[in-house]
Amino acid sequence: MERKEPYATQEEYNKSVVHYRNTPVMELAPGARNYIVSAEKITVSFVTLEPSVYITPHQHEPEQIVIVNDGACDFIVDGKLYHLEEGDVLTIPSYIAHGNYSSERGLRMTEVFSPPRYDLVEKLQELKKGLKR
Repeated sequence: MERKEPYATQEEYNKSVVHYRNTPVMELAPGARNYIVSAEKITVSFVTLEPSVYITPHQHEPEQIVIVNDGACDFIVDGKLYHLEEGDVLTIPSYIAHGNYSSERGLRMTEVFSPPRYDLVEKLQELKKGLKR
C-alpha cells in the first residue's frame, strides 16, 4: 500500500521510539524481571516471571492495568485471588494491596501505571548511570 505521509526523521524517530529490550533490565524478585518505559503521565512495564514465582503484595499510588500476554497467574488483589490467563486484563485501583503467583508455565505481562511509577523510573535512571561508568 502506498503511503502518503513522509517517514519521521531519524531525530524524530529517536525521540519517540524506544526499543524496550535495549533498556536495562530490572530484577523485581528472584525469577522476575522487567523493562520500563515511561512518559510524562504514564509508565509501562514489560514483565517476565519464571514458573512459580511469588511477588509479595505491595501497594502504590498509581492505578495499574495488568495485561496477560502469555502464561497464567493468580493475582492477589485486596486479599482475594484472581486467576488470569492470556488475554485477560485486570484493573487495580490506587493504594490497593496486590501481588501474584506465576503459574508453572510462567508469565509474560504488560503493566500500565498512571500517574507514572516514579520509584521504577528512578531505579531505571540509576541502572542507566551504572552502565555508563
